[in-house]
Amino acid sequence: MIFFIINIKSGSKSTSSKAQLIQKLNKIENSSLHFTEFSGHGGELAKLAISQQATKIIVVGGDGTINEVASELIHTKIPVGIIPIGSGNGLARHLNIPMDFKSALNKALHGENRAIDSLTWNQKPFFCTAGIGFDAYVAEAFSKTQHRGFLNYIKSTLRSSLRYVPIQVEINKQIEYIFSLSIANANQFGNNAYISPLSNIQDALFEVVKISPLNFVEKAQLGIRLFLKTIPTHPKVVIKSLDIFEFSIKKGLCYHIDGESLISDCTQVKINIFPKSLVVVN
Repeated sequence: MIFFIINIKSGSKSTSSKAQLIQKLNKIENSSLHFTEFSGHGGELAKLAISQQATKIIVVGGDGTINEVASELIHTKIPVGIIPIGSGNGLARHLNIPMDFKSALNKALHGENRAIDSLTWNQKPFFCTAGIGFDAYVAEAFSKTQHRGFLNYIKSTLRSSLRYVPIQVEINKQIEYIFSLSIANANQFGNNAYISPLSNIQDALFEVVKISPLNFVEKAQLGIRLFLKTIPTHPKVVIKSLDIFEFSIKKGLCYHIDGESLISDCTQVKINIFPKSLVVVN
């Protein structure tokens, strides 16, 4: 049985277009549709799918919903398909999953299974990117807006760039101020903003992208290079490939995991990787 988990509130598609998507999904044989109703519900529905011996779970949503579902599927053999309707769709874009519904559905139903790496921020799994600093500041600002979509994300980014102050982090017992510190399993945040263009989601490594404090011109240059896949050449950017990473931050600092804004409840952070631990349809 194919188990669809749908976040109807995800992204900026119109209500009518989403209704059309649901009508098409209802026609698929040997399947059932389940809708998320609150934060974390995707994980509960994934557990239900496992208990009902689903042969495949297909997520209709964005990176946050994918995270909730996939977190329950680590080290299982149940493949997860993706129909991206979120604001950024970073994981789907890295996997070259089409952004149009019909093509994405076809791939989710008939694509090949492949195992990808998963990571944890302390004990919390993630699959695309995570981090602290400016990106987390933007994620928090975006989470408070009433509307989704790329344009509204850009607005949140521009507003945040005027208010943001670099943060303090301790790495290898050295205290330093940074613009941002990103952990990349996939190569981008979403919307083709490539924070780590060479990241390979199957190589048992992740990339740590450290960006030093920037002036106005350097911020503009960074923004351009994100979309040109040339961020590694920025003079304030250092990228390292690792299989384990530890650092310290202030408790109560905002951070993000797969685009979702969270608040740290401890000072020590440890990033671990679990090679080829999640099966995705690609």
